[in-house]
Amino acid sequence: MLFAITLFCSCGAKSKAVESGLNSNPNIIFFFVDDLGWSDLGFRNDTFESPNIDKLAKAGINFTQFYIASPTCSPSRSSILTGKHPARLKIVRHIPTDTKNGFDEFGRTNVEFNYLDSDPAQFPCRNWLPLEHITYAEFLKEKGYYNLFVGKWHLGHEEYHPVKQGFDKQIGTANAGHPSSYYPPYFKDSTLFPDANNRYLTDKLTDEAVDFIENYDKDQPFNLSFWYYSVHHPHEGRTDLLEYFKSRGLEGRYANYAAMVKATDESIGRVLEAIKNKGIEKETIVIFMSDQGGYFENKPFRGGKLTETLCEGGARVPFFFYWPGVTKASTENNSIVQSVDLFPTLVDLLGGDISNYKKIDGVSLLQTITEDKAVERDAIYGYRAYEDLYASVCSGEWKLLAYRSGKLELYNIANDIKEERNLVDKKPEKRNELVEKLRNWEKEMEVEEYSGVQ
Repeated sequence: MLFAITLFCSCGAKSKAVESGLNSNPNIIFFFVDDLGWSDLGFRNDTFESPNIDKLAKAGINFTQFYIASPTCSPSRSSILTGKHPARLKIVRHIPTDTKNGFDEFGRTNVEFNYLDSDPAQFPCRNWLPLEHITYAEFLKEKGYYNLFVGKWHLGHEEYHPVKQGFDKQIGTANAGHPSSYYPPYFKDSTLFPDANNRYLTDKLTDEAVDFIENYDKDQPFNLSFWYYSVHHPHEGRTDLLEYFKSRGLEGRYANYAAMVKATDESIGRVLEAIKNKGIEKETIVIFMSDQGGYFENKPFRGGKLTETLCEGGARVPFFFYWPGVTKASTENNSIVQSVDLFPTLVDLLGGDISNYKKIDGVSLLQTITEDKAVERDAIYGYRAYEDLYASVCSGEWKLLAYRSGKLELYNIANDIKEERNLVDKKPEKRNELVEKLRNWEKEMEVEEYSGVQ
């Protein structure tokens, strides 16, 4: 069943909403899907079926140029939670959690940094998000919110879990970055949900989220951060949905992946239906995004999760923001925005002072959300530590790709969305301008010793 989104008149700014008594202290539901590509949704690719997510995208603002600062599991989460770039946090790879990297059988370690043999820079990446960094959950708690975390964390073992980072309760959180199976037992070294009774993991987590909404009786707004394990591998679709997509002609991993997308969509529909049934849909903000591009082809883009991840197919992901009574339906905003922007946006939205938080790399999107204005910024930066391609600079319609080996590529994204026509030799002034921006930014992040352009 499709959830019902009720649309209201659009207000010009948060102040108008507050003055009218609308959503002055809204509940927040944040859906964060793992490895869902920009084009892995029904309204962009009819291979997939995602009617609930499609409807959500049309209900509010669809940010068409939303980028993850470091597109991979752990870094993406660190940037969203703190508003700080993963390069600043020194978390620019996924946290490995295996014995080869010094973790025990339960995914725990006292070793702060890990290294990767294939990384030419030998960049030391942290194995947890340090507790001194303020998260959006900690800010929301100060504003009187109850914070529930459901699902995948991947930012450190128990000492650094959500309940240590501002959340009041966590459900379904393991040390591992992905399950060994989407059917129980879900994790090799965990007793999560021992009574799951063969329940598909996405559905089990949804049961918990729906139960929370239905029984919530606290006299305070809530933040439900539902961070899915899906659609991360293993690609294992729910049995009934797998058979359905096979009947449509899909095979193997493609059929499983499509089934996982549909199961995630059904989950989101169930959660939002619970909000509607609770009678609180008018006072609930809904946020949806993904942590990086998917495994498969991300038309019309180049790159993805496994290769050329800082290209559009790996770094650009879905991002929708729905605020009843404030956002206007069917709005598409083409501003360049990034994962580090969520934290300052929530601070601004709830009347906080962003200047109280030091070294925030994001900008508030509040005015863009309330008035559909363009975001004004100089540039955004992508950064990873896996292979030769390690950094990107997006400024206006231009994008620079930088490699540890010194190689550079330059694209006009407005005219070449597939990043096929390298203009690095034809546009030397623009190349030099973006290289200089990258150099200065690397110094600010204190990562210049690993640079390919210094």
